[in-house]
Amino acid sequence: MGRQRRRPAYEATDGAAYEAESSVVGGTPGRLETVKGSQDPFLYQTFLEGDVEIDRPMPNGVYELTFHFAEHEPFGGGERVFDVIVEAQPVIRGLDVMSSRDGKIESALSVTIPGVELTDGELNVEFAAVVGKPVLSALVVRPGSSARQVGRLIWSDEFEVDGALDPGKWSIDEWPARVENDEDQAYTARAKKLRVENGHLVIEAHKEDYGNAAYTSGRIHTQGKGDFLYGRFEARAVLPRGKGTWAAIWMLPTDPFRYATMCQQGDRWQGSETCDAWPNSGEIDFLEHVGYEMGHLHGTVHNRAYYWINWEQRKARILLDAPDRNWLVYAVEWSPEKIEIFVDGTLYFTYVNENDGWESWPYDHPFHLLLNLAVGGMWGRAGGGIDDEIFPQRMLVDYVRLYRLATDQ
Repeated sequence: MGRQRRRPAYEATDGAAYEAESSVVGGTPGRLETVKGSQDPFLYQTFLEGDVEIDRPMPNGVYELTFHFAEHEPFGGGERVFDVIVEAQPVIRGLDVMSSRDGKIESALSVTIPGVELTDGELNVEFAAVVGKPVLSALVVRPGSSARQVGRLIWSDEFEVDGALDPGKWSIDEWPARVENDEDQAYTARAKKLRVENGHLVIEAHKEDYGNAAYTSGRIHTQGKGDFLYGRFEARAVLPRGKGTWAAIWMLPTDPFRYATMCQQGDRWQGSETCDAWPNSGEIDFLEHVGYEMGHLHGTVHNRAYYWINWEQRKARILLDAPDRNWLVYAVEWSPEKIEIFVDGTLYFTYVNENDGWESWPYDHPFHLLLNLAVGGMWGRAGGGIDDEIFPQRMLVDYVRLYRLATDQ
């Protein structure tokens, strides 16, 4: 069920039913005419600012809460900061909406908190100011996740044989620093960076001089060996920690030039000013984690219509404790109708096919899987640089699996 005050009921693109909510008290209502970064701009066009409390009778049980925010003032970072408190426990600390949306005013921010337990028959939510006044656009409350039905397993790597990776399933990228995203590491194929050990894939980053880089790490992909159109993709992993790490489990198009309009022979297809293969042909990130913000797990889609340059990036985050110590299952379900991203069964991001062309839906051709651990880069350094004292750091992967969708046997 959805929660929002002083607005009519609304059904979102993901099917969530929002109500005009009388159990919200306090706050000053406001209106935001322009909303970016959401397929449901209606949710963000009204908001409450100030001392807001929610007290709603609900059956006892475990719930998942998704908060929606957008910054309506042209603040810099640190000018509006607040905590979100649920059942007397802080669940989001020091939230700066503007900074969390890359310094973009009017861009939608979605944050999911799983595992909220009610024992007193009432949901209690409050917002505590640190700097300025809190702001809230909407809140979704869903019952805790149940097991997802999956289809037939069609591809996997269980990493059961110690040593080198299976060359029939994986290729290794080797390149110097600064090739993509201004990342600081060099990627190498050395066993020190990439290996199977004790039944797990190990991707390990080190502080060491190597070519033009001061750090090294690993990146692998399945292009030409595992290329897929639709399905449920899963990876069970433990993430690295520490400022400067940037771990990712993601997907890129096997034909990166599928929807390119201006590329020349020999052009780099990513990060090029003369070639628009990216983002035109798409990207699906079903895990990104930067170590300066531990426990914030991100899901994102990239395409020509909606990406960071035009402030329209479609993305969401979920907060979970200790992903550097706990094994979590990161998953995406991709169909012709939508893309859904999960962590341990909790759905926290949905992107729906708008059926208006490749610009917003280039996800109609085969993609392949990638796993990597970057060091630094534009996002990895955004929290204040790289902490050299943390290395070495590892991402461990227990398995990677692809299933047909349960509805497509």
